[in-house]
Amino acid sequence: MTDARTESGLPMEPLYGPDALAGFDPAVQLGVPGEYPFTRGVYPSMYTGRPWTMRQYAGFGAAKESNERYHQLVAAGTGGLSVAFDLPTQMGYDSDDPMVTGEVGKVGVAIDSIEDMRVLFGGLPLDQISTSMTINAPAAVLILLYQLVAAEQGIDGSKLTGTIQNDVLKEYIARGTYIFPPKASLRLISDIFAYCREELPRWNTISISGYHMAEAGATPAQEVAFTLANAKEYIRAAQAAGLGVDDIGPRLSFFFVARTTLLEEVAKFRAARRVWAKIVRDEFGSTNPKSQMLRFHTQTAGVQLTAQQPEVNLVRVALQGLAAVLGGTQSLHTNSYDEAIALPTTKAARLALRTQQVIAYETDVTKTVDPFAGSYVVESLTDALETEILALIQAVEDRGGAVAAIEQGFQKEEIERSAYAIAQQIDDGDRTIVGVNKYTIDTDEPYEPLRVDPTIEAQQREALVTLRAERDNAAVEKALDALRAAAQGTDNVLYPMKEALAAKATVGEVCHALRGVWGTYVPADSF
Repeated sequence: MTDARTESGLPMEPLYGPDALAGFDPAVQLGVPGEYPFTRGVYPSMYTGRPWTMRQYAGFGAAKESNERYHQLVAAGTGGLSVAFDLPTQMGYDSDDPMVTGEVGKVGVAIDSIEDMRVLFGGLPLDQISTSMTINAPAAVLILLYQLVAAEQGIDGSKLTGTIQNDVLKEYIARGTYIFPPKASLRLISDIFAYCREELPRWNTISISGYHMAEAGATPAQEVAFTLANAKEYIRAAQAAGLGVDDIGPRLSFFFVARTTLLEEVAKFRAARRVWAKIVRDEFGSTNPKSQMLRFHTQTAGVQLTAQQPEVNLVRVALQGLAAVLGGTQSLHTNSYDEAIALPTTKAARLALRTQQVIAYETDVTKTVDPFAGSYVVESLTDALETEILALIQAVEDRGGAVAAIEQGFQKEEIERSAYAIAQQIDDGDRTIVGVNKYTIDTDEPYEPLRVDPTIEAQQREALVTLRAERDNAAVEKALDALRAAAQGTDNVLYPMKEALAAKATVGEVCHALRGVWGTYVPADSF
């Protein structure tokens, strides 16, 4: 026996043998790849047919700088873009709003209007690449801007592929870039589902995210459980709006983290697929296998990167990326080794992509489907994690579902408790972090970080002045009035929103119009 525990607090034995799989029925718990319960992967051939999508997350400064980075990544062999927006854009503010002084372009690209979106995707073949956008509360605004820019390039919405994160519930739990109250946010998300079903049929309308909860301190079991509980809430909201589970199920996707604890991470992904397949089929009555498939994007664990001895992060990221691949991810972003210090340099971003390419083309893990199938330790951990995940989902359901549990602070409190325990373990030396509390050195080699041009905020402000002076402001206000009317009623808000954006309404103006109708969310613990 041992006192060793997994990240989820489950016992981990020094030796696993046949007794670890007592009662294990491969036909029921494993099946075959591409078939229910999808434990072994969502597609029959997985990476033996083609590798996962190598999607690198990037965005900083103004649209021009980010566009240059995207062209570099495409030239380096990335198969998909992943857009990082700055905090003002994520919160639905324009760059000249007094609320956002000093934040423009710092942690992502600043997008104020269709003019910025044109520059951001200039010269990129939007019908040939897949684009993911990490945007939540204003997700409708950004997907419409993307559609408008594609239309200007002569590309029909039916040819566009990609994902908007659009997962507002996790913002209330762990990340904080919310705008509207939960019920209004769910209304907006349901409108996005309905709009994209008609206008952007190949687009993944939501990426239900456990990544940010994990970064806040959630265990692997909490990460999956709270994510799937949120997903259930989204399906219920869609059903309330008249959409069936199999209307939206095939377009749902997920977003998880990959940590350095490789064995538990592989088991986590396998358990997540199995649990979701059962939920969608047995609880919601899905008959479409595509709805039952848990398809997910993975990002390596930013929270595990260290500013001390940053080159060691290359090793961490390689292990994390390998865990994601062995777990069956559909797309992957590998963090750059310098991200604990600043935005990634061009060289660091290229090395991060090369890490994926080495896994894909220089190892043998892509030559067979689900190489860990039947492993005593991985199958045992998969079963244990499934049990823990189901118990946590039930705890959310017992509180009335994800929204009610959020309002009670349940998920946030559970994650904070886990984060505190991790911090204590690091401080006490019970958890080794190489270069931080063990194997340290006196000084690191000098490092020159990427610096965002400090004049970008002024440039964005000047561009907004010009935009508002040259556009037809009467047409903008008329379109915003139509948006307010739709928000007050039951019509889909994306249609008048699209008209407003086409008339050159800004991101902030559109979001302020909705704030005026729906209000803003203030968490209970803020009083």
